[in-house]
Amino acid sequence: MADKPQGVEKSLFSVGGLVLLLLILVLVNFVFARVNLRWDATEDNLYSLSDSTREILTGLKQNVAIKVYYSQNIVNSPVQVKTYAKRLLDFLAEYSYESDGRVSVEVYDPGPDSEEEEWAQKYGIRGIDLPTGETLYFGLVATAADQEETIPFLDPTREENLEYDITRIISRVEAARKRRIAIISSLPVMGSPPMGFGMPQQQGMAPWLFVSELRKTYEVETLRPTADRIDEAIDLLLLIQPRGLDDRLLFAIDQHVLRGGSLLIFTDPLAVTDPQPGPGAADAEPLAPLFKAWGIRTSAPQAVVDMDNATRLRNEANQIEDNPFWLSLRQNGINPDDIITSKLESLLLPVAGSIQKTPDCPVTYERLVNSSPNSALADGSTARFGVGELRKSFQASNISHDLAVKLSGVFPTAFPDGGPRSTEETEDAGGTEQAAPPAAEQLRQGVKPATVIVVADADMLFDGYYVSRQNFLGFEMAQIFNDNLNFLLNASEMLAGGQSLIKIRSRGKFERPFTRVQALEQKAQTRWLDREQELLRKIDATNQKLQEIEQRKDASQKLILSTEQEAEIQKFQEEKLRINRELKGVRRNLRADIEALGTTVKVINIFLMPLVVCIAGIGYAVFRRKRMRP
Repeated sequence: MADKPQGVEKSLFSVGGLVLLLLILVLVNFVFARVNLRWDATEDNLYSLSDSTREILTGLKQNVAIKVYYSQNIVNSPVQVKTYAKRLLDFLAEYSYESDGRVSVEVYDPGPDSEEEEWAQKYGIRGIDLPTGETLYFGLVATAADQEETIPFLDPTREENLEYDITRIISRVEAARKRRIAIISSLPVMGSPPMGFGMPQQQGMAPWLFVSELRKTYEVETLRPTADRIDEAIDLLLLIQPRGLDDRLLFAIDQHVLRGGSLLIFTDPLAVTDPQPGPGAADAEPLAPLFKAWGIRTSAPQAVVDMDNATRLRNEANQIEDNPFWLSLRQNGINPDDIITSKLESLLLPVAGSIQKTPDCPVTYERLVNSSPNSALADGSTARFGVGELRKSFQASNISHDLAVKLSGVFPTAFPDGGPRSTEETEDAGGTEQAAPPAAEQLRQGVKPATVIVVADADMLFDGYYVSRQNFLGFEMAQIFNDNLNFLLNASEMLAGGQSLIKIRSRGKFERPFTRVQALEQKAQTRWLDREQELLRKIDATNQKLQEIEQRKDASQKLILSTEQEAEIQKFQEEKLRINRELKGVRRNLRADIEALGTTVKVINIFLMPLVVCIAGIGYAVFRRKRMRP
């Protein structure tokens, strides 16, 4: 048989090779379509489920359905919603995968007058009216048995909290009951109803945002300062700037802690958000008897001033200044080892006090938040009058002041002689104030370990100090800009008995601050403060000297500047110009250092990386050429 022509063989070989390659590609695609490979290259694993979420998903006792209502076919929907929706659906697929199918994800497109739109409205998912006249739905609901939890609108600005929001509602529909939190506060944290009868009605005030957030997970109730008992079923007692507490309530708080109850306290030397501070509101610590028994004390009425963590604010003269009473704390002032604060990045504490441990502290004392060593204590009331005088006399204490601490262990009682009598008992005793005889149920020592967290600031819970609100197509969106709320939620989650959500909520940020630039600015500000204080001292000395010269003049010379006065004024003006030139030099050097750093980064990004790629390409080409040589 004659051999086939060589060209035919090559042709058949080429066609067979292409068919074989096609079959291999199809097979590989078929295999890898069923292999779930994931690789999250971000530093904080922002796109992966945390271990806490996996733990909750593994422990699910019943199936959970997540129903997403998203208007996918609206062409003119905002771009940020479109991109966020894609990431959301990809992220929800992780829940289904990690739960082995116990969490199912269903996506519905609620078109106009459709059954899907009707169900979305029944679940409380709000539609947003677009300028085109179309209605955009973008929310979800989690259902399990007869329980359901809804997120009415998936806010793209809350992407950092997406995992927490979803895992929380999954955990919520699984729970048999909500844990209970009781709040005692002299601040209007619970809001106020509309007022006015027979006159123009005044609009009421909504509860502070943290209350609304707590209500998503807990049953929140309030106790009056005149209450005399605390229900043993309360999982967490939250005290926020407590004032005017009845002695019997102090005793009830004491007994709550002795029973192993959890306590979270926010006490402030000067609550700037208090609408009715009252006389002497910042002069004493209302919880001093309890603190003394627990081995701590606060600095009230003094507040912490921290030059390294000052906040840039607009003063009464409409000028921008760095106010050291308002503490903008970053990671170097936040405990990285405690589960409550380990992932927090920034806190804002307006006019905070200091907490000190006494030598006889009977429980474990752990620092959560602290100031820098370049800080000191000052009268909190002076915070209302600017910081000019403060800067003039500031002297750093060279110690870090504790701003938030955690106490844990078996607590002693603050009432070793028994609790106060009730009103009826006092009247029966002829009006004489006497301690009540020990009751059988009265505890003198803790029977269970308890945890108490004390924060020397209450204003940090006010909405304006951690959230900015904006209207987006008629829907109000809240953007969190620091971790004040996360701190409260983390502490509440731990103290109320469930720690599984803490790591989820306090995950890493999508933003990265320029730490090198911040360090340069801080270094320059320290030098600037020294020169500023020098100038202020010279101003005072010159004014005092001018007054002394003025007093030595007789009545006929009162309106005439003496030669000595003119010389002193001229000398001071020259000194002032010299110091101002030096201050300008400090600012100029600061800008030069920052600009040099920026130039270095640009050179690396624009030139260095392409150069490395080119060198690698040339090296590979040379290597291949050497190998191909016979």
